[in-house]
Amino acid sequence: MTQAFTHCALHVRDLDESIAFYRLYCGLEIVEEHGEGDGRAVWLASPGAAQSFVLVLLGGGPERTQDKDDMTHYGFGVSTREDIDRIAAHAKKEGRLHWAPRDYAPPTGYLCGVRDPTGYIVEFSYGQPLGPHGRG
Repeated sequence: MTQAFTHCALHVRDLDESIAFYRLYCGLEIVEEHGEGDGRAVWLASPGAAQSFVLVLLGGGPERTQDKDDMTHYGFGVSTREDIDRIAAHAKKEGRLHWAPRDYAPPTGYLCGVRDPTGYIVEFSYGQPLGPHGRG
């Protein structure tokens, strides 16, 4: 038997605000949408990756709080260190920056953390051996 990691589902406080965040910060696009009201669900994916992995957002979730030392997160790889600095500057301006840009030993690389509208932490990294920009 072979398993495949296909999606991550998150309950979010405000579905439309979260969709806007993931479009702006992560470049995700809606690939599926179903349901109405509190039962509405949206599938988001990186362009061309809808058959591989989706982020499922479900409305009606609670606000989340995470301590700065709590490394619970999910991540997106970017193509340059400058992308990290740009994302962090934008997040700081919006009051969303959770971890300032910092270098970590391999394989972690250069990263920052951003709070989404619900309080989930999204890591943006450069230099990890994962994804299309991997340095493996």
